[in-house]
Formats: sequence, structure tokens, C-alpha cells
Amino acid sequence: MARNCLECGEKVSGRTDKKFCSDHCRNTYNNRLNKDSKNLIRNINNKLRKNYRILSELNPKDKARTTKMRLMEKGFDFEYFTNTYTTRKGTIYYFLYDLGYLPLENDFYMLVRKN
Repeated sequence: MARNCLECGEKVSGRTDKKFCSDHCRNTYNNRLNKDSKNLIRNINNKLRKNYRILSELNPKDKARTTKMRLMEKGFDFEYFTNTYTTRKGTIYYFLYDLGYLPLENDFYMLVRKN
């Protein structure tokens, strides 16, 4: 039974379950198949990575304090974080992996690191 590459249509030889004639065709096919979802994921990951870098820069130790304006000047996007932590008193910390921030009064933020 003749088998053809799912990407380019060339004849495929080798194992009976082989679907592509080369690694290039396999990669091209799968990249095209996942293009839309990958763009969304890539864009979100880029925003999370940028926010993480900003928090790392402003919080070189385990605790620091900064202003909302300073975060925004560096391009911080408050809509993107990985999780939240609510204390017993109801205070909500927003985290990007192990780095977090707590909104305080007068547009100040406490930056923290989770151990």
C-alpha cells in the first residue's frame, strides 16, 4: 500500500506507521496545525515573563516597596499573574510564580518573594 506524506504528498517509505517523508514536513505540519493556539499561549507567556522580569528587577531581595507608576512605566500589566493568595484576614496577594505583589494604600505596592 502506497503512503503519502501528510504535508507535501511525497511517497513515504520506511515504517508502516510513518506519516511524513522528513522531519521538516512533520514539523511544518504540526506547526501549522497548532498555529492559532500557540500564538495565544506565546503572547500570554511573553506578558507573564515581562511582568516577572519587572518584579525581579524591583525586588532584588525578598521584600521591597514601589509605586504603581513605577511598575507601569516599566510596562507591568496588572491583568497577567499566575495565581493569588488570600490571607486569613482577607488580604489578596497576586503572584507570578514565586514573586508577588500586594496593593497598598495611595498606589503603593509591597513586592514579596514566596519561599
